[in-house]
Amino acid sequence: MSPADSAPSGVIHNIGYRGYDGERLTRRGITFGLYAHSLRGIFGLGRAARSKVVPFGMVVVMLLPAVVLAVVAVVGAGLGQLDGPVVPYTRYAMILQAALAIFVAVAAPQAVSLDLRFHSLPLYLARPLERVDYVRAKLAAMTTAVFLLLAAPLLVLYLGSLAARFDAGRETLDLAQALLGALLFAAVLSGLSLVIASLTARRGFGIAAIVTVLVLSYSIVSSLQGVVAFEADDATTAGWIGLFSPMTLVDGVQVWAFGVTSSTPAGPAGDLAGPTFLVVALAFVALAYWALTRRYRKVKV
Repeated sequence: MSPADSAPSGVIHNIGYRGYDGERLTRRGITFGLYAHSLRGIFGLGRAARSKVVPFGMVVVMLLPAVVLAVVAVVGAGLGQLDGPVVPYTRYAMILQAALAIFVAVAAPQAVSLDLRFHSLPLYLARPLERVDYVRAKLAAMTTAVFLLLAAPLLVLYLGSLAARFDAGRETLDLAQALLGALLFAAVLSGLSLVIASLTARRGFGIAAIVTVLVLSYSIVSSLQGVVAFEADDATTAGWIGLFSPMTLVDGVQVWAFGVTSSTPAGPAGDLAGPTFLVVALAFVALAYWALTRRYRKVKV
């Protein structure tokens, strides 16, 4: 027998792989797909059960007070003791800002830190997807998630007001104003949290950093406002201090734009303060977007 006859012969196995000949998504379609995937991931959809605990737990925490307040409104109106909501719509986010902070602190690392840790960005960019598309998809998904978290209890409060037969026109206007405020809250908090989360591949570090920034900034600013407003009797300066915390910043915009009561010791005072708060809030969102695009230009693929 010759050596050629005794050599093992190769075998080709057909394992069923076929080329894809269907419709291919455009750059816009891929960006939207990433947005939808990121939004689902923020709420833990399509993931293990433990991934849903915190996001849906915060949804419940945000909704329960609204349900209670809606019931109180209906009962109080029936007894003739109330002619309006117990809590103004625009103050709801400020009252439950602890739950809001926990949600964004968990959601932002879920959206971007895991991609850095597992080096997923090269897989995204292997498609006709630019880095700026990645940033836009993540920022839009995060903003949508936070807005939904805020809008759901506001709608519950609104339905409770309608069931209590409060003035429908007034309640609708108040709801519309609160939803605009919720959108600004969502944009500011999402931008800040994503910038922080994009700086580390460690999810735990991102969560701790976001909570620290949100809690400390609000605590320091509100404390300083209280001291300046009540001890020094200087409401104007106390109002300007509100520029230095994301929560008080957006609350100041609501106070100026909608004429509502401030949720902090002092709101914007004077004709110049209100527009300044709005400009700073919009500039904050733009700066966060710029920072994210700069950050992802430096990520190696």
